[in-house]
Amino acid sequence: MRKLISVLLVVLFFYSCSEYQTALKKEDVAIKFDVATKLYDAGKYSKAIRLFEQLAPAYRGKPQGEKLFYMYSQSCYKTKQYYLAGYQFDSFVSGYPKSEKVEECAYLGAQSYSMLSPVYSIDQTDTFKAIEKIQGFIDRYPNSQYIAEANATSRKLNDKIERKVYENALEYNRISNYKSAIIAFENFIADYPGTAYKEKALYYKLDSAYSLAINSVPSKMEERLNTAKIYYTNLVKFKPNTEYKKKADGMLAQIDVELQKYNK
Repeated sequence: MRKLISVLLVVLFFYSCSEYQTALKKEDVAIKFDVATKLYDAGKYSKAIRLFEQLAPAYRGKPQGEKLFYMYSQSCYKTKQYYLAGYQFDSFVSGYPKSEKVEECAYLGAQSYSMLSPVYSIDQTDTFKAIEKIQGFIDRYPNSQYIAEANATSRKLNDKIERKVYENALEYNRISNYKSAIIAFENFIADYPGTAYKEKALYYKLDSAYSLAINSVPSKMEERLNTAKIYYTNLVKFKPNTEYKKKADGMLAQIDVELQKYNK
């Protein structure tokens, strides 16, 4: 019995391959559509895509193309071809706005773009595009069954941008470009008042101001020391038990020592 089953599976496999190869060469779109659908239903998305690509020109813009382009979009998504999936889902939404699948496709299209979002440390062009797409879905379908997932994706993408902006400001501090660091941290805190990085941003803003003041020419030192002292106050006011308290207190002590020179 096991041998018989194995033989049948082999026969079915080769028949399936033969049917697929035949469909690729056929001009008959009905045959291609039938085989492509079988492949899609069987989860053989990569093979189905090749047939969908051949069928697309004949069905584009036609009512009967709704099922084809839905399967085509889904196949691209399931094979992680997210650029192509995003494009196909967008095309489906614009081409079949009355389809019962339109909400699902709008969501998966936005998700496709979110899957293209890279790690925070590199260029975030794709992340900004993904945010635009996912927010567009949220605005259009506020009561969608996918709204919880969409909101979670939106938060994740925005957190990535927030991290990127913070790290850019921190990089100025690391390369001792303290003036730019202060401005960058000020802008970051203003743009993201509820950020989880606020304590760090306030500390490194103080650190940048302190380093700038200590290394200043005498004519600018007093003013910059007083500015750094204000930034110390901002940090401990925000979080009295900050993890940077010891370092910040050390800076404050040195600031006071230096300021005494101007009080004589």
